[in-house]
Amino acid sequence: MTGYSAKEIGRLIGVSAGELRGYVRAGFLAPERGSRGELRFSFQDLVFLRTARGLTEARLPPRRIRRALSQLRRQLPEGRALTGVRIGVDGSRIVAEDGSRRWQPESGQILLDFGEGDAPPPADAARIRPRLPEAVPDSNEARFSADQWFEWGYELEPDSPEDARDAYGRALQLDPAHADAHVNLGRLLHEAGDAASAASHYEAALATMPDDAVAAFNLGVALEDLRKLPEALLAYQKAVRLDPDNADAHFNAASLAERLGYSAEALQHLRTYRKLTRTE
Repeated sequence: MTGYSAKEIGRLIGVSAGELRGYVRAGFLAPERGSRGELRFSFQDLVFLRTARGLTEARLPPRRIRRALSQLRRQLPEGRALTGVRIGVDGSRIVAEDGSRRWQPESGQILLDFGEGDAPPPADAARIRPRLPEAVPDSNEARFSADQWFEWGYELEPDSPEDARDAYGRALQLDPAHADAHVNLGRLLHEAGDAASAASHYEAALATMPDDAVAAFNLGVALEDLRKLPEALLAYQKAVRLDPDNADAHFNAASLAERLGYSAEALQHLRTYRKLTRTE
């Protein structure tokens, strides 16, 4: 029998029968009927419900969640599923992201990345220079080691991601095999929408440190964004081999395995995900 029953959904994701009926009535889910007339939910339904559950765990009112999801569905191109968009919470805002833009489904407002808040800094605002790595005077920047450029990039990330990318790039000029610089630069490029360049850096990190579980997981996400699904699944498989307790890697692997037709593998990853996220 294909699909998941309401009871299985509740056990795997923690969604109550009432919440499930609400999402069905709202048209977010279109379950099929089993041989005895019971509802059977698809894996994509499971992905959607995990996202909705995350919004619930952020203590947002159920009515607001359903309203935001309804508005988001109207904002997407015809044929585009809600599961193809990342949905999360930023402060008190529900935010959607599709790789090229971020916006608030409730208002339709596009969010520009100006750091703190969404308003650009005043034109005459002074730029505060983060501290340099310890034991390195300001006048000796050219003498920074690769590790010191990496540390400076880490310092710069919260307030100036562009300068952080430059610092990580300088670290890699001095040491092309600096795995941590590759991972952090890849993440910043990925967050800026350049998944292809990010994937290259994650691969470079793994070439130097084959046991880097973070690089493997990040590579999977980047490849998935690039629609390279078989390669992304291989990356997630590597990530869970290196870090069997990575629940997100198991869930992503399950999602891709299901889409690629590997139902048994999908179920195995999903069961592991549930064990890792089960609360006492």
